[in-house]
Amino acid sequence: MTPEQLIQLAKEAMTRAYAPYSGFYVGAALLCADGTVYQGCNIENASFSPTVCAERSAFFKAVYDGHREFTAIAVCGGREGRITGTFPPCGVCRQVMREFCRDDFLIYLAGAEDGYETHTLAEILPCSFSAGEHMSR
Repeated sequence: MTPEQLIQLAKEAMTRAYAPYSGFYVGAALLCADGTVYQGCNIENASFSPTVCAERSAFFKAVYDGHREFTAIAVCGGREGRITGTFPPCGVCRQVMREFCRDDFLIYLAGAEDGYETHTLAEILPCSFSAGEHMSR
């Protein structure tokens, strides 16, 4: 699957967001190693802390279905459902990614235009540790 196709699926997922408080819609499309794609969207809550990001929504759906190997994720977001810039995953989402992904996991950040940025997990989460490293300490 091309980055552009994955980004298109993230844009589609963005339309399903539930964001009545911030008005900020986010969509994600997660590519599993076997080619399966899981979409996710942000789901807000009035008390804010139970809010779930699009990236974690996609990961948790995939893990629930038994997937544990991932290749890439595309993320897009913006006010009132329009992409208004590039928005990297939050720290919690980055750590969830690290739980399941290697340093070379690709993150595509869709921009307001048709362009996108490409980053690796190692770039956006330096000096991290994985579950395997945590267990061996």
